[in-house]
Amino acid sequence: MKGKFLFLGTGGSMGIPVIGCPCAVCKTNNRMRPSALLTIGDKNLLIDVGPDFRTQALTFGIKKLDGILLTHTHFDHIAGVDDLRIFTFLQKASLPCLLNDDAHKDLQTRYHYLFEKNSKAAKLDCTVLERDFDDTVFCDVPLKYLTFWQAGMKVSGFRFGDLAYVTDIQRYDPEVVRQLLGVKMLILSALRYDESPVHFNIPEAIAFAKKTGAEMTYLTHVAHEIDHDETNAQLPLNVQLAHDGLELNFDGY
Repeated sequence: MKGKFLFLGTGGSMGIPVIGCPCAVCKTNNRMRPSALLTIGDKNLLIDVGPDFRTQALTFGIKKLDGILLTHTHFDHIAGVDDLRIFTFLQKASLPCLLNDDAHKDLQTRYHYLFEKNSKAAKLDCTVLERDFDDTVFCDVPLKYLTFWQAGMKVSGFRFGDLAYVTDIQRYDPEVVRQLLGVKMLILSALRYDESPVHFNIPEAIAFAKKTGAEMTYLTHVAHEIDHDETNAQLPLNVQLAHDGLELNFDGY
């Protein structure tokens, strides 16, 4: 099954430009907070819904969503959840949402009103992942999911055939690499060149990608220390920075 993957946002948690920052990168680069739109067949699946989602939806002409995949519940990945309301109005149905158990509990705490019976807010129909690694079908789309950790928070990654999305990874079990073996396109977070206490830096991301054997790796969740063109010129040919609006074609399951 053929699929398309559209990067809606490729920036770090503060986006680029960073508010009030006079650096050269913030003057010349633009990256919204990390999110993506996956299209397989007639299904549109949104991966994360950060604080820039409204702008992303308008910029890229998103008019229909069939489901939401949440990686975890840090602000830059869920702060746009209220803007899903228009889709529940237009489609006259709750939005299916796939997420891990920790994320589900946190979402119910942070956005308790979404789960109230007579709420006029966005309505999510949540499916909670039962294990750390498994196959499932969500909105008629087959996928694999895998689990890793960022600063003590459980994070879910997703693989759709020969493409995988792994963001906000810091600590991981070797099983994560095994689940990614043979992937052709790996989308991987890499904050900057300097070390980070909560993210892969660029050298760590390149080393991780090599372990999976990925043919091509696209780096996302990039901070304002990194200039797009300058950095891409220095990276290996099979590792490049993604950018907002980049679209990939891939083969799903």
